[in-house]
Amino acid sequence: MLTAIIDYESGNLHSAEKAFQRMAHEVGGGTVVVTADADVVARADRVVLPGDGAFPACAAALRGQSGLFDAMVEAVEHRGRPFLGICVGMQLMATWGREYEDTRGLDWIGGEVVKITPSDPALKVPHMGWNDLVIDNPHPVLEGIKTGDHAYFVHSYHFCVTDPTERLAHVDYGGEVTAIIGRGTMLGMQFHPEKSQKTGLTLIGNFLRWRP
Repeated sequence: MLTAIIDYESGNLHSAEKAFQRMAHEVGGGTVVVTADADVVARADRVVLPGDGAFPACAAALRGQSGLFDAMVEAVEHRGRPFLGICVGMQLMATWGREYEDTRGLDWIGGEVVKITPSDPALKVPHMGWNDLVIDNPHPVLEGIKTGDHAYFVHSYHFCVTDPTERLAHVDYGGEVTAIIGRGTMLGMQFHPEKSQKTGLTLIGNFLRWRP
């Protein structure tokens, strides 16, 4: 079992690598590697796409790695490999990103990424820090996770899904902010599971054991 965390020069991957390796060891999840090698992604059993920064820049960086991008699409769309997008990696799963300019996403889960607009003006953007998850729809990766468990967020834009059944969890930040999405073999988490202590490690372990 091989899990490939894609390195397309978008963020520090050290903490994600360590968290995934720790949980792979605990749950028998095989080998975890951080890679920019298209051949490794092509043969991976699971694919993880992290991301930090602005949607347009991340989308351009990912598509600029043509072999890597094509290998990821082949693995996820055509071979049905389980996929997890983290932070901007999750946002890139959308149809459109509206940050700075309209940018096409992967369109793996219908919806658009728009700026957070809290109803309470005292709430600052970016949404930064711990927040309590509210579970919307069941999923095997949510095993052991309940409403009230908290996760660590750092973002100014969020994913508005077209189909509410594909929003697995949200948080309240002056309105509902999408936290976890999922469809078929594809999952996304707006927060950083590798920085979310017990909740995040549980989710990572569940993803590594998941057999969709």
